[in-house]
Amino acid sequence: MARTVECDVLVIGSGVAGMAAALKAASQGLSVIVAEKDRHFGGTTAISAGWAWVPGNKAGTAAGDTRAEAEQYLRHLAPDTFNAEGVAQFLDTVPEAISFFENETDVKFAYPEKAPDYQMDLPGAKLAGRAIIPQDVDARILGDKRLLIQPYLSSYTVFGYMPQVGPDINEFFHVNQSLKSFTYVARKLLRTWFDTARYGRSVLRSNGNALMIRMAKSAYDAGVRMWKSTPVLSLVRDDDGAVSGAVLGGEHAGTVHARLGVILAAGGFSGDKELRRQYFPHDPQGDDHFTPTVGHDGDAARLALAAGGHIDNSVFSVGSWAPVTVFRYLNGRQRLFPHLRAIGLPGLVAVDRDGKRFGNEALSYHDFGGQMIRHNAGKDKTFGYVIGDAKTMHKYGIGYAKPWPMPRGYFYKTGYLVKAGSLEGLAAKLGIDAAALQQTVAEFNPHAEAGRDPDFGRGSTLYNHFRGDMEHRPNPNLAPVGKGPYYAAKIQMGDLGTFAGVGVNARSEVVTAEGTRILGLLAVGSAAVSVFGGGYPGYGSHIGPALVFGYRAGRDIAKLAAERGVERAAAV
Repeated sequence: MARTVECDVLVIGSGVAGMAAALKAASQGLSVIVAEKDRHFGGTTAISAGWAWVPGNKAGTAAGDTRAEAEQYLRHLAPDTFNAEGVAQFLDTVPEAISFFENETDVKFAYPEKAPDYQMDLPGAKLAGRAIIPQDVDARILGDKRLLIQPYLSSYTVFGYMPQVGPDINEFFHVNQSLKSFTYVARKLLRTWFDTARYGRSVLRSNGNALMIRMAKSAYDAGVRMWKSTPVLSLVRDDDGAVSGAVLGGEHAGTVHARLGVILAAGGFSGDKELRRQYFPHDPQGDDHFTPTVGHDGDAARLALAAGGHIDNSVFSVGSWAPVTVFRYLNGRQRLFPHLRAIGLPGLVAVDRDGKRFGNEALSYHDFGGQMIRHNAGKDKTFGYVIGDAKTMHKYGIGYAKPWPMPRGYFYKTGYLVKAGSLEGLAAKLGIDAAALQQTVAEFNPHAEAGRDPDFGRGSTLYNHFRGDMEHRPNPNLAPVGKGPYYAAKIQMGDLGTFAGVGVNARSEVVTAEGTRILGLLAVGSAAVSVFGGGYPGYGSHIGPALVFGYRAGRDIAKLAAERGVERAAAV
């Protein structure tokens, strides 16, 4: 006979949104279970950079950033889909939520001096004060549970070390140009390799991994029951139609009765072929999109749909786009490299199948990805190529392919990197028009030499510069494509999560297509429709709202249940 377990709140998914909800609910004395289908906790958050876009945090406010400016920026970011009520709820709650995590849990944030908004040309944009990042942590605070956290995305590490955006990653970009940078990188890598040999994984964790370790530590200390390898098979509803639990499989198979309700925090649907076919315009066959996310398989969407909910795709962009290179390790396993920064470096250009540039390579990965989708609209596949010369490859590398003095044979064998002695030879290997590629480079180079890009405005904003090499002159984003040999990596479309998602009201309750709330069921994070209307304001545009609305869901679920006459259990 299958077992039945009681709790106040069942959270489905252990990424930042689910953990935020669990921590706040547990802080109020509620009994909480987190059910995670993967064998690791942390989801996509754990492999991410970990930034959170949260205007109104203490550092931004102290520096003079105002709520009116943040709202102005968001209103201009996606004017046709601006969610005034949702944005107000978000901005209202940021100070309270961040204060809770920093003062009542083990979560600690750093406040970078520079983290520019992605659209610096819009009214209300700021150079700093809105995006924050978790402080590094020693994973041994979790004891023997530290290996239960999702490991880094291996293709995005440098020999096991995960650099942070900012000064840390800049040292890696200059490792072969400066003794100081070389020493810095060598120290980081040696520590990583030593810890991996001794402990099975490096113990000093950064970025999103650090955030999830800190949240997991807080959850265990608060008595949250954390269940891995436990997929949710279906939701359970009571006689009044309210969601009151779920049927689980895996390691904790059985039925959970959740007195106050269920919170869906299991990510978006970019990993689900059928849902992509319905909602991703560039992927009508479900075979033209490659997501590096973890667990975004549409579980939350399907559970909500089965309960009478709907997918809300009334957003400016249905996903947060990230160009990726698809390749295979030597053992045959497919891997992805998300191009989240490198395309904006001097000496690199991105071209289409015809050998022509199609956008500003120094835009955010999301905005550049949007350009790539629009440019390929109506064509059989969405793709392009990142191309660089010998000097650029020597100095920066191309994404996953590391610069000198690293050998490059591995990158050729895996299919990540293509090399040729001339532009004509490179075009032949890539299957693009040689004359067009040569013309593109010939037109690009004189302007790049002068630090200008009259065609697409590359290097024209402070955010563009932040994605380049700040020591390069006259423009951190521009240099000519010079002498060969030449190198290229194919880019296709991926994402960091979906902006379309389960339809919710201002209190994160799942609603029907007609707007009727489904009692006892909430959705937060990438599972829910984007509060920013599909706009991507800056670093951490998924994690910021996930923290805030996860917090709100955990804070308010008992109140929402009480409104329909359901009370929490006696104090646990």
